[in-house]
Amino acid sequence: MAWITGTLSTAAAPFYHSELIFPLESWHNHGSCIVEAPNGDLIVCWFHGSGERTADDVRILGARRKAGASDWSPPFEMADTPAFPDTNCCMIIDPEECLWLFWPTILANRWESALMKYKVSEDYQAQDGPPVWKLEKVLHMKPGDAFPDIVRAKTDAYVAARGNDPAHADWARRAVDQAGDKLTRRLGWFTRAHPYITSQGRMIVGLYSDGFDFASSIYTDDHGANWIMSEPMVGHGGIQPSFARKQDGTLVAYLRDNGPPPQRVQVSESHDEGATWGPVSDHPLLPNPGAGLELMNLADGRFLVIYNDTEEGRHSLAVSLSEDEGRTFRWTRHLEQSEPGKASHHYPSIIQTRDGNLHCTYSHFVRDPVTGREGKAIKHAVFNLEWLQTP
Repeated sequence: MAWITGTLSTAAAPFYHSELIFPLESWHNHGSCIVEAPNGDLIVCWFHGSGERTADDVRILGARRKAGASDWSPPFEMADTPAFPDTNCCMIIDPEECLWLFWPTILANRWESALMKYKVSEDYQAQDGPPVWKLEKVLHMKPGDAFPDIVRAKTDAYVAARGNDPAHADWARRAVDQAGDKLTRRLGWFTRAHPYITSQGRMIVGLYSDGFDFASSIYTDDHGANWIMSEPMVGHGGIQPSFARKQDGTLVAYLRDNGPPPQRVQVSESHDEGATWGPVSDHPLLPNPGAGLELMNLADGRFLVIYNDTEEGRHSLAVSLSEDEGRTFRWTRHLEQSEPGKASHHYPSIIQTRDGNLHCTYSHFVRDPVTGREGKAIKHAVFNLEWLQTP
């Protein structure tokens, strides 16, 4: 893996372009994820319906932009559990060029009732519409018998490191109580950001629980034949993990902050390919208003994060580039900046395509100034590193 130092190349002209994948509409459209197929097609998924967990008509939709094309296809169905809401989808294409779609079905209109599922496709490039799925399974969660003791030890350490603040202590007590119940610890885990595939071929799927209000992951070393849950990443409100790798092999997870102030991206690290995770801490530089984000390695190894760079509100969406594995961020550009209350741009997903460009999708909600009604769509943006590195 090459790592960049010194002067950055500016060989290409900076460019940025964005468009809506489909027009603004009254339906709820949220939680997108983008991948690049081996043939160069871009595929995006998101959930669509009357609401989120409380509406039983929510399903997973997708769209495709064929390689070399400028327009997106009409939306098509990717997954639907009739009369149940399907939400928070994510995708990855593995080294064998199989497309994986992960999502939770919400059983009882509460996030704590989420049941994880996944589909796999080998036939998703020839046709214009949805993939042809060869497999669909429930992804069963089994944290293990040691989970209650691990949660107790990690919450005790977390609370002590923060001076036994009552807000953290109350959360810790609830988490420990819930960890003792077998059903509670096996249900309610679900996805948000891209899964991650290590250099050894391990697929790590980031998870979180609104019930526990912390994160975990599940991984497979054998293409899904067996799945193992990692030790949890226990931080108050640290959810929706997204991953990158340091040069020394350390895996880093950046987490959304749903906890009390200060509102910061939370961070945890793993030194064993995601099987266990260290203490959760606040990033000193990156704010987070309780909104999804994604972290990734560029092809040259540098860290890139796309996130709402505020402590309150989702009206500002930024992308930042680090040359020192997240200690500092030399470059930041804004994809969106709106007045609070008038628009929100959030839940981003980002990839670097084989041509070196960055493609992202995100939820784009705009409020009509006259009617007050909100229109919702998924937006796509593409830019190059030269644009990002333009002062």
